[in-house]
Amino acid sequence: MLLKRLLVGLPLKTTQAVHERLSKRLALAVFASDPLSSVAYATEEILLVLVLAGAAVVTWSIPISLMIVLLLTIVTISYRQTIFEYPGGGGAYIVAKANLGELPGLTAAAALMIDYVLTVSVSVAAGVAAVTSAVPALFPHREVLGLLGILLLVIINLRGVRESGRIFAAPTYVFIGAILLMLGVGLLQILSGQSAQVLPGQAGTPAPVVEGLTLFLLLRAFSSGCTALTGIETISNGVLAFKRPEAKNAAITMAVMAVILGTMFLGISALAYQYGVLPRADETVVSQIARTVFGEGPLYYLVQASTMLILILAANGAFAGFPRLASLLAKDSYMPHQMAVMGDRLVFSNGIIFLGVFACSLIVLFHGETHALIPLYAVGVFLSFTLSQAGMVRRWVTKRGPHWRKKLVVNGVGAVTTAVATVIIASTK
Repeated sequence: MLLKRLLVGLPLKTTQAVHERLSKRLALAVFASDPLSSVAYATEEILLVLVLAGAAVVTWSIPISLMIVLLLTIVTISYRQTIFEYPGGGGAYIVAKANLGELPGLTAAAALMIDYVLTVSVSVAAGVAAVTSAVPALFPHREVLGLLGILLLVIINLRGVRESGRIFAAPTYVFIGAILLMLGVGLLQILSGQSAQVLPGQAGTPAPVVEGLTLFLLLRAFSSGCTALTGIETISNGVLAFKRPEAKNAAITMAVMAVILGTMFLGISALAYQYGVLPRADETVVSQIARTVFGEGPLYYLVQASTMLILILAANGAFAGFPRLASLLAKDSYMPHQMAVMGDRLVFSNGIIFLGVFACSLIVLFHGETHALIPLYAVGVFLSFTLSQAGMVRRWVTKRGPHWRKKLVVNGVGAVTTAVATVIIASTK
């Protein structure tokens, strides 16, 4: 009991729940760290597919990145409508179950829960990769480092929502600042003619051409890059975690998150193309870009350290979403009722612990390898996106109300585009 109090803290009264809610600044750190951190590997996943057709084909990374940002914009606008329509929390499970029926709702819930587990394992594995890029001697210890990272996250989240937000706020904003600084300096170098491609000895050795440039290859690259969108639905699940007015604050936070995410993702893709960066087994694409822009100085290590922190802490978005979804399923008798019971610190402790155990299992099974985990990713996310948006379309058709046709078009476009993305991701992976 003494150890529990030392790690988790003293119990909170139920009446203190409203004071545990998050401001927009803290909420961005808690809920947006997952999608924001995906810029550390989304561009790399696109390049890993494109280089199969030769280094010259990587020019396609720019139009593919633009298509993904367009998809991000559509999904963000669609989910903002969901937030205002479901101010009590409008996750895919609630929306699909209420408007499409029990089976679609449970399908969306299952897809999201699998995605939450993968979010933790992929984010932590990618964070460890950022560390081993800067300190190669740690490469053989990826599994142990990943397990320690997940254990730390479990303990932090058991301490409560607001406290975890305060802990995660600084690394999130340092990461945003470091990446934007890297993009800004890189852009200035390009405009002033001072930029140079990665030296041949530093760049990844071009792989032999094993495939031709086909539509299927481009679709595979697109589906791999769609990992940049994972986690953006977490805000709609956790509307009640915001301070009043909850829906308005959640919608603003989602818009800010989308702008930052799109800017960083496009910027990294552009610099990777400009500098001729290719994927390497022992160094990430972001590390290669930072090394080219900043050299081996303190700013390079700032980028790597902040990337490592944001990737490991990005899993916090899943620790915010998984327990809440599990509690909803438990209240509807689809999961053990213990999942709906709040712990001493006014968080769903059982859901947090279960998520940690599942994520640790994946780290062990896949030996802490990010690229081995990625193929399992994104399918569940886009399936839940599609079911949620289809549910909103059905809601506007039946409920109507003010401006219902405009809202119908927005969610209809969201449903169609995410359904197409789901088919592409499922078929190519």
